[in-house]
Amino acid sequence: MPSGPELIIIVVIILLLFGGRKIPELMRGLGRGVKEFKDASEGIDEVKKEIEKPSSPETGKESSSSKEHNKDIKH
Repeated sequence: MPSGPELIIIVVIILLLFGGRKIPELMRGLGRGVKEFKDASEGIDEVKKEIEKPSSPETGKESSSSKEHNKDIKH
């Protein structure tokens, strides 16, 4: 992690490369990217929870689509 003087040098270089007007646009894009990544990672957690759920005891019978799927796999 950069310390005080190193951080100032980095900020000055960024200002010189992109200018003062472009920096807010860059930060908005970075924020959107981080938000999309966070949303996607939360979505993965939800999918994992759905996969790990045991089937309910009421649905002891296989659905017709799962029977057909298993039939296709066996042949």
